[in-house]
Amino acid sequence: MNPKKTRTKRAPTFLEAVIPIVAMLLILTIGKGVLGYSTEPLLIMVAGVAAFIAFRVGCTWDEMMDEICQKIAKGMPAILILTTVGAMVGTWMSSGTIPMMIYYGIQIVSPRLLLVTAFLITAVVSVVTGTSWGSVATMGVALMGIASALGVSLPATAGAVIAGSYFGDKISPMSETTNLAPMAAGSELYEHIVHMLYTTVPATIVSLIVYAVVGLSADVTASTSSETVTTLMTQLDIMYNWNPLILLPVIIVLSGSLLRMPTIPVMLASCLVAGAEGVFLQGVSLKNVLSSTVNGFNVTMIERSGFDAANAAESVTKLINRGGMMSIMTTTLLVFCAFCFAGIMSRAGCLDVVLQKILTVAKSTGSLILATVVSCLTMALCTGNSYLSILIPGEMFQDAYRERGLAAKNLSRTLEDAGTVFVPLIPWSAAGAYMAATLGVETLDYLPWAVLCYTGFLFAILWGYTGFGIAKLSDSEKAAK
Repeated sequence: MNPKKTRTKRAPTFLEAVIPIVAMLLILTIGKGVLGYSTEPLLIMVAGVAAFIAFRVGCTWDEMMDEICQKIAKGMPAILILTTVGAMVGTWMSSGTIPMMIYYGIQIVSPRLLLVTAFLITAVVSVVTGTSWGSVATMGVALMGIASALGVSLPATAGAVIAGSYFGDKISPMSETTNLAPMAAGSELYEHIVHMLYTTVPATIVSLIVYAVVGLSADVTASTSSETVTTLMTQLDIMYNWNPLILLPVIIVLSGSLLRMPTIPVMLASCLVAGAEGVFLQGVSLKNVLSSTVNGFNVTMIERSGFDAANAAESVTKLINRGGMMSIMTTTLLVFCAFCFAGIMSRAGCLDVVLQKILTVAKSTGSLILATVVSCLTMALCTGNSYLSILIPGEMFQDAYRERGLAAKNLSRTLEDAGTVFVPLIPWSAAGAYMAATLGVETLDYLPWAVLCYTGFLFAILWGYTGFGIAKLSDSEKAAK
């Protein structure tokens, strides 16, 4: 076996360190934002620019590969969790767990509190499912229909729907971004979720106050009936056998979270129970339950008297046809490509040089969190991608937070506050385009009403400067640095 080659290595200059970052912003902004190219090959191109700089400063290809492999190895626990999440969503569909939550949740809709209800319902759905897009495509569409019938502002309703949906995308342990943020920052999933409450709760309170004031001051006299809601609930009632036991998979996950039990075994236990309920309570075949864990659930897997999958409403298929381990493979590929860039940048020492420059400006905890927020927002505006807005700033600032004696969960929280929830407010992002097309309201029209999406990072900055809700490294953590 040939020994690995070595070369004389030097630290990159500041110009060399920022060239890959500038290249990334330009290539992703033009390639993804303007031309609509796939993100993954663009990231490989950016990684190529970083590799050129790494070679200039003395790195070998073997050293770059070693660092990339280390980054991927570091991210594997989160990737395995994401894979398990896909399986869990599929089995929860077969058991009727998710449909039952939505079926009973929608019945609390009140005309004068429509905006508040829209936020709360989509928040519950997205927490349970871990997907903001699914929440918007199902309950969001139904709520927009109700708003139209009542004469309630459609931009305000759309903003409340999106804010509520991203509440769950930010909090749910089944959300991809909720798993990516602690992975990028080096914190733990459940401590990350708990720590986010410092910024998410006040942002939620502000949102609910705004929606309540606007809703209660509105003149609502129309009927609350909606054909979309009626069709959705009627078909769900035919498709599933409602039973309190259906909530057991949710209880398992919530209990595991509260007891701080290992995430993957808890989720697998939930999958097992949900799969059994799908077979024995809903009459789904064992073959289809197993298929749902891989390829996702489909309405054609339901065989109940009075229900014809061919006649299922679009709102129903958007709700039911989801999940499966294959559904997260695109995210996994994107993570691998991002780690190629991050690994090469780290091995070349570019991140260290950039960080030192930032740290000369970020003299305090508040300014460091402000710098993190600005970096996340810049990445979001340039790339329109929440994953990149989390992964790359997370990698860049991880050491800086340690040097300041700050716990990693401060960084992971800020990544979510400024990365995850800001992207749907960008018109050229995939999330912004999806929300506008699905709800029928332009991005800039619903932007002011998606209160949670911009108040979260404002509270993050405020807490950074006041010291409230800022966790310090413990003595044992400092010793392990």
